[in-house]
Amino acid sequence: MTLSPARAPGTGPGSGPAVRRLTATLYGYAFLDDFVLLYPVYALLFSDTGLTVWQISSLFCLWALTGVLLEIPSGAWADAVSRRLLLWFGPLLTAAGFTLWVFAPSYWAFALGFVLWGAKGALGSGALEALVYEELDRLGAAGRYGAVMGRARAAGLVAVMAAMPLTGPVYAFGGYRAVGLASGLACLLTAATATRFPEHREPADGPDEGLGEGPGDASGDGWTRTLRAGLAEARGDRSVRGALLLVPAVTAVWGALDEYTPLLVRDTGVAESAVPNWLLLIWAGATVGGLLAGAGRRLGTGGFAVLLAVSAVALAAGAWVRTPAGIGLVALSFCGFQLASVLADARLQNRIGGTGRATLTSVAGVGTDLTTIAVYGAYGVIGSATTHGAAFALFAVPYLVTAALLAAVGKGPAGKRAAGKRAAGKGAARAARTSGSKARP
Repeated sequence: MTLSPARAPGTGPGSGPAVRRLTATLYGYAFLDDFVLLYPVYALLFSDTGLTVWQISSLFCLWALTGVLLEIPSGAWADAVSRRLLLWFGPLLTAAGFTLWVFAPSYWAFALGFVLWGAKGALGSGALEALVYEELDRLGAAGRYGAVMGRARAAGLVAVMAAMPLTGPVYAFGGYRAVGLASGLACLLTAATATRFPEHREPADGPDEGLGEGPGDASGDGWTRTLRAGLAEARGDRSVRGALLLVPAVTAVWGALDEYTPLLVRDTGVAESAVPNWLLLIWAGATVGGLLAGAGRRLGTGGFAVLLAVSAVALAAGAWVRTPAGIGLVALSFCGFQLASVLADARLQNRIGGTGRATLTSVAGVGTDLTTIAVYGAYGVIGSATTHGAAFALFAVPYLVTAALLAAVGKGPAGKRAAGKRAAGKGAARAARTSGSKARP
């Protein structure tokens, strides 16, 4: 078991200016990262450039595959070098891609832009969660991680909703170029905000290989060492493996279904012009789910299973009725799924005890990406054979299965032993804090 870095002087558990600086930077970063005016219209840009449907679909697949290929290597890199460095460098890649799209629109320009965007996502995935968790842990506020990340996700959703009404006027003023430049500016502001993240980290394997306020060992040997260490922890700790599997099981399906919600809403019979308003209701539900993460962290395994089951039933019922009123139930289900996603991430972070936090978080991200691609493919088949409402209802089934498995694990001997270990770990942490240091859970 490793010990956390010494707590910053003058900070109390879970409070103080250092925590406020960290969370304010995180919320600003999350908001700016999703304040992209191109989001509602980039598919239209592709179509107006002359791309066919299969070409547009191939771009989405390229985007997802880039993330899959780079997720774990970038996570290991984040454990070997400065995570803050990756968080400010990533948005610069996206800004370059967006600029390329609007000034040299073509299939290959769009493809390169998606590769850059996918690389940005891989660089930030794992690095952000690891940085935030370990900084909170250093300040005695690791228990607030779920609530903090829930608010960060809510800030991102608010940014999406805020950008949508601005896209139309900006497009009317200067077309796709104006929208692309505004999106690139948001990326530059995101990168600037990332430089404000604090970062204090113990050396991974020695005084010359970690980082305090600077980068660690960026050599190939350091990169592979952190990768092996992270994967070894997953192999050796059953609770870590379970938490790794839970993240894609909870996050991937509803995250993929989100791309099809406009089609679901339109199938209820509402006018085309009213579709965005109903989508705002769904996104508002997801936003509330993120804000509830602070209270939701009190849920045990049984409560988590109930949350998934209720959300799945709401999704199936709301989609099946194919009426505008049913969209309210879909919004409720997205609220529950967003809350469950944040809690699943928090469970993973709490179970990681070694130095490969970003690596293991990226492993979970790869699982999510691969599952998401599978859902896209399955939806293409199911959605072509039936209604969107029926397809959404069918995709509620995996959540019911996951809920049943969690309920069984929570009631079994292994679940009781895990609960006992967590309770013992919390007691040990409290005892360690009284002597000036805190053991990681």
